[in-house]
Amino acid sequence: MVLNYIWIGFFVVAFIIALVKVIFLGDTEIFTAIMNATFDSSKTAFEISLGLTGVLALWLGIMKIGENSGLINALARFLSPVLCRLFPDIPKGHPVLGSIFMNMSANMLGLDNAATPLGLKAMKELQELNPKKDTASNPMIMFLVINTSGLIIIPISIMVYRAQMGAAQPTDVFIPILLSTFISTLVGVIAVSIAQKINLINKPILILMGIICLFFSGLIYLFLSVSREDYSTLIANILLFSVIILFILTGVRKKINVYDSFVEGAKEGFTTAVRIIPYLVAFLVGIAVFRTSGAMDFLVGGIGYIVGLCGVDTSFVGALPTALMKSLSGSGANGLMIDTMKELGPDSFVGRMSCVVRGASDTTFYILAVYFGSVGITKTRNAVTCGLIADFSGIIAAILISYLFFF
Repeated sequence: MVLNYIWIGFFVVAFIIALVKVIFLGDTEIFTAIMNATFDSSKTAFEISLGLTGVLALWLGIMKIGENSGLINALARFLSPVLCRLFPDIPKGHPVLGSIFMNMSANMLGLDNAATPLGLKAMKELQELNPKKDTASNPMIMFLVINTSGLIIIPISIMVYRAQMGAAQPTDVFIPILLSTFISTLVGVIAVSIAQKINLINKPILILMGIICLFFSGLIYLFLSVSREDYSTLIANILLFSVIILFILTGVRKKINVYDSFVEGAKEGFTTAVRIIPYLVAFLVGIAVFRTSGAMDFLVGGIGYIVGLCGVDTSFVGALPTALMKSLSGSGANGLMIDTMKELGPDSFVGRMSCVVRGASDTTFYILAVYFGSVGITKTRNAVTCGLIADFSGIIAAILISYLFFF
């Protein structure tokens, strides 16, 4: 229901602002620009789905090898003590726990091309456990919020963009992004846990939090010592290819037909990619209309004006377009981030902050549209609310941490 109101709001607000521009500003081209944006975004939605087809086929094929070889089941049993606390409605040892872990691992490594098909695989398995096929289940909501919060330990693409824009030290945003995305994920998990009455104060979760804190501390120390984004990319890709080799070798060890298993899983990639097209078209068109009408500019300008009246420093306002666009479109946020670095410099305060807010969380509405659309969920319950809470906390954390590190 919330998605319905948001989608309608995109169009209504865009129409009102465009009408004001025509009547009071004499901008006779605004409606032409809006209609062109609808056609372009519809094409983009199809191209995204088409581009996902091959990647979906690859990773769903790899996952099928893992299923048939028993590796996913073994991974699920190993992770049950922790993940069953976050997903209490999932039976202990169920294979979906392995798929969830694989998706989270790919996200943390900044490997979006692998994370999406793995996430769609997990959603399909969660749908099989879902008693109401048109309504999001509790595990689905927790899984989606963890995804939208965008927990990442190696922000490869952002550091590469900074290097391309000529930053003196492309990796200087690493620690701020790491801290921001951790806060976003933590707040998101807490929000869902409160809504679902999940008790997080228990031994497995506390042990996991301790391990995560130690891991992040070690990663920060290593990164400060090495300070090379190329090594981050290399390590991430080595880990990813090692996973593929592990799945294949496990299949060989269990004496299954690895090739046939891969083909069996890969066949699901095409149908999944086709299934998400309508949902992608709907939201990308709505976002394009909202952005092209100038509504985003009015929103950012209004926030800056209100903050200025309160006597608070308004330097962060230059990074707000990237922060707000991030919830709607990943490519749009990347474009705004690059444009900010181009106009103000990659080593400027706003240039760095735009990179931090871009990495603080993920594209909430894109993820909700694709993941829920892939399994036909129309009633999202509180998934949007909890996802936006995580998103907003990530933005606030990114702004405050950027002031702490760069101002």
